[in-house]
Amino acid sequence: MNVNADPDGKLVSALVRGVSILRCFSSKCQELSAKELMDLTGLPKPTLFRLTDTLCELGLLRYSERLSKYVPGLGLLQLSSPVLSRMALRQFARPHMQALADLTEGQVQAVVGYKRELCLVELANGMGNTVFRQEVGVSTSLSRTATGRAYLLGMAEDERKAYLQDLQRNDPQRAAWLEQRLTDARDDFARHGFCRSHGDLHREIESIAVPMSQPQDGELWVFAVSVPVFSPMYARLETDLGPRLRTLVRSVESVLGASGLT
Repeated sequence: MNVNADPDGKLVSALVRGVSILRCFSSKCQELSAKELMDLTGLPKPTLFRLTDTLCELGLLRYSERLSKYVPGLGLLQLSSPVLSRMALRQFARPHMQALADLTEGQVQAVVGYKRELCLVELANGMGNTVFRQEVGVSTSLSRTATGRAYLLGMAEDERKAYLQDLQRNDPQRAAWLEQRLTDARDDFARHGFCRSHGDLHREIESIAVPMSQPQDGELWVFAVSVPVFSPMYARLETDLGPRLRTLVRSVESVLGASGLT
């Protein structure tokens, strides 16, 4: 996040800069040199080193002598534990997700969205699954996945419009493409009750996604199932896989309703 994009001065700039360093790391980018961090954050060298030293002292970052690079620290993993623990819905959903994953020999994901952040929080893999095995905690694309488009359709209309307007300013071509994909998603949802990925992120994988009907404590959950395009289930998306995924979501909602957690 750019500190200069805070006209009201509500943010603590040092904290924003520290978080901007941590956000440079991802499942695809697990180790970074000081030079790479400077390039990614735009921070001057003295500021970067003060912040990285602080983050290392707090255990959120670690300098690897073997790699001569910074890597995420165990403190980040400890911080994620309370987030996952408070999501009781994961415990309700897990057996339903595993049953569907085993049946389809695919992968079933539970993803949670808040504002413009979308994150994988639970994953079930069926026996023989050849779909790429993600890790809990990774971000999910809002535009290139069935899950992301299902989440965008579940957003409040003003929030969705604001997101699309920002995208239009920054990348008009992608904005026009996403508008068409959202039109397709609305049509799929109206006809079949799910959104499709159309292989936009991984050509060899097809995914479908169904959001829960209501947010949970301000967060919208979306469930998705992914199968390889060469799987027999790929030809049964509309007739079999889609109805099963919708049933999974409704089952989780009914359990939540009975527990009084909705």
